Amino acid sequence: MTYVVTDACIRCKYMDCVEVCPVDCFYEGENMLVINPSECIDCGVCEPECPAEAILPDTESGLEQWMELNAKYSAEWPNLTSKRDAPEDADEHKGEDGKFEKYFSPEPGEGD
Repeated sequence: MTYVVTDACIRCKYMDCVEVCPVDCFYEGENMLVINPSECIDCGVCEPECPAEAILPDTESGLEQWMELNAKYSAEWPNLTSKRDAPEDADEHKGEDGKFEKYFSPEPGEGD
C-alpha cells in the first residue's frame, strides 16, 4: 500500500506533508506535488497534514489514474524534502472542482 496525491493539490500545493514525511518521497511539479509509490512506506503521517485533503491511501477505489500519475511524475520531477510557502492564491483554489483539466502542468517544480 502507498499514499497518492490527487488533483486537490493542484494550484494549492501546500507543503505541510513534505515536512512530516520520514522517507522524503515527495516530488514537486510546477503546480502540485506527487508521492513516489515505490518509496512511500505507508506510514500515513502525511494524510492528516494536507489542508486540501489531496492525499489518500491507494486502498480507496477510483485512484488508479492518480497512482499512475504519481508514479510517472515522481520519476521526472525533483525531490522535495523541505516545506516552502504555498502559492499566494492557494486558498482560492482549495476545494475547486475540475482542477486537473483546468490547470495541470507536467512541468517540474524547483525541488530542493
